[in-house]
Amino acid sequence: MRTKGPGESALLLLDAVALLSQEGVTYAVIGAMAAAVHGVVRASIDADVVLPVNAARLRQLEKGFVAAGFQTQLRQGDSEDPVPAVLALSDPHGNRVDLLGGLRGLEPAAFSRALTVPFQGETLRVIGREDFVAMKLFAGGPKDMADAHAAIRVAGGSLDLMLLRQLARRYGPSTLEALEQMLQQ
Repeated sequence: MRTKGPGESALLLLDAVALLSQEGVTYAVIGAMAAAVHGVVRASIDADVVLPVNAARLRQLEKGFVAAGFQTQLRQGDSEDPVPAVLALSDPHGNRVDLLGGLRGLEPAAFSRALTVPFQGETLRVIGREDFVAMKLFAGGPKDMADAHAAIRVAGGSLDLMLLRQLARRYGPSTLEALEQMLQQ
C-alpha cells in the first residue's frame, strides 16, 4: 500500500482502483473527489466510489482486498436503502475508501460517461458532471444540494440539460423537482 500515514485516503483509493482493474470491475469516483473535479472544493477525509455490482460480488471482491492488506467491513442496506451494499476499505492509519455496490436510480451508462482524470501519475474514472449533479440532488442533504448548485454554476452553458433532466427523472419525481427549482435560481 502507498499510504504512510493519516490523511492519505486518495492514495488508498489508487490501491483500491488497481485491484478493481485487475478484477475487471468498472467504477466511478463520486463524493468529495468528484466534487473537486466538477469545481466544488471541500474537505473530506475519505474517498467514495460506486461500482455496478451487487452485494454478492462485493463479498467476492472483499477477499481480494483482505489478501492485499486492506481492512474491510461489508455492510448491506435494507430494501429501502438507496445503496444496497457498501464495502468499506481502510488501512492502519485510518484512511478510508467506501465502495458502493450500486445506487438506486443510477443509470448504467453513467460508467461509460465517467471522465478519465490524471491523479498522482495515474488515472481515475470520475463520475460525469450531469450524473454527479443528479446523484447529489437525489441524496438531498444540505452539502449535497450545495455541491449540485455549485457544479451547475461552474458548468454554465456546457451542462447537458436534456441529459440532466433524464437522469434526475430516474431518481424520482422529487429529484426532478429539486433540479427544476435549482435551475430557476
